Amino acid sequence: MVVKKRHPNHRLVKSHRSYSVEEIARLFAMHKNTVRLWIKAGLGAIDDKRPIVILGHELISFLRLRRAKNKRPCAWGEMYCLRCRSPRLPAGGMVEYKSISATMGNLSAICPECNRFMHRLISSAKFGEFRHKTEITLQQGPPQLREIIEPSLSSDLRGGA
Repeated sequence: MVVKKRHPNHRLVKSHRSYSVEEIARLFAMHKNTVRLWIKAGLGAIDDKRPIVILGHELISFLRLRRAKNKRPCAWGEMYCLRCRSPRLPAGGMVEYKSISATMGNLSAICPECNRFMHRLISSAKFGEFRHKTEITLQQGPPQLREIIEPSLSSDLRGGA
């Protein structure tokens, strides 16, 4: 079974090679008509004669430009809302921080437009800069096993049936 990818990896393309439509479709495990739609959208072919041949460096630049066009960078204090598909400031300026590791944490907030949760991964080094823009509540994670004073002894290792 071939798994289709939404964003083809431009690193699979060799820049000094030329590709036919069928070769590109096989390379990215997609249909030939998808590649033909790319040509209509601006992917440069060598000429308009058959077989259609595309230079590798043209394909790489097309895929990079296509991927960069869809990016929506967040400014400081903003979080990306998946439902609205745009960066937004948290509702009421309130954010909840949950530590994942010693160096990383997850910020959670509510989108002011659609009232859905927004999340953002942030390093502890940049946590201070984010804190100046919003009111952050620190959430305590569940206790680690080594922090539990009396661990549960419910196991099947006691012997006897």
